[in-house]
Amino acid sequence: MRVHLAVLAAATILPFAAAPAAAAAPVVYECTTAATGEKQEVSLDVELTVPAQATAGQPMTIGWSGVFVTGKELLAPATGMEGELNMYVYAGISGIDDLTSATGVAEIGTVIPGEPVPIPPTATMTTTPRKAGTGTVHAASVNFGLTPQDRLVECEVRGSRTEYPLTVTGADGSAGPDPSGSATPDAGNDTGDDGSDEDTNGGGSEPDSTVTVTSTDIPSGGVDTGAGGMAGPDGRALMLTGLVIMLAAVVGLRLRRPRRQA
Repeated sequence: MRVHLAVLAAATILPFAAAPAAAAAPVVYECTTAATGEKQEVSLDVELTVPAQATAGQPMTIGWSGVFVTGKELLAPATGMEGELNMYVYAGISGIDDLTSATGVAEIGTVIPGEPVPIPPTATMTTTPRKAGTGTVHAASVNFGLTPQDRLVECEVRGSRTEYPLTVTGADGSAGPDPSGSATPDAGNDTGDDGSDEDTNGGGSEPDSTVTVTSTDIPSGGVDTGAGGMAGPDGRALMLTGLVIMLAAVVGLRLRRPRRQA
């Protein structure tokens, strides 16, 4: 009876247990030697450590750990790689405004020409989110060189990669504006996916032409004179009235003038 109850309890609890995190799959890279243009296909077992929650306006760190898949290592160029070499790792971030990447650097040891490049097992990437929101993080490029600009070997992702969820909250703990709100997005600011400017009119349709009509305040009995409509009654009527009055005055004076004696 107790065994039956234990099995029943396990069956009740298991559906609510947290699912284990999926293991990171190997990431395939195409690596190019800058000096010769030689290309290699390498694979790295990469795993990222993403913070459970970040805050807008505050720096956050993303952990990087990786190791070459056996038989798919990056071989150093035959000409060698001299100098104080570093490995520069990058993460791509999508789904959150004004947050596209994180970068990190780690020193590498002595490189022997033609031998696998000894990469450090871990690195720390940093970035600062500016806005709240939810998105995903994935492994991106890995470069080797003296500086981020002076790259001796560049490795670009050519295969699938694991996506890690990321939540950035505002200073008040909110996760950003409600996407179901009634606010209408500004079509003129739609820059398309990945920051491209291909669609700047909200789907490519031309905006409707707008004609602005300005009405003037015309008093009762007046006319639109072009001076804001505030010139008062029609001036022609006033001039006609004045002319009649003047004619009447002249005629009256003429009649009252004494006649000359013969």
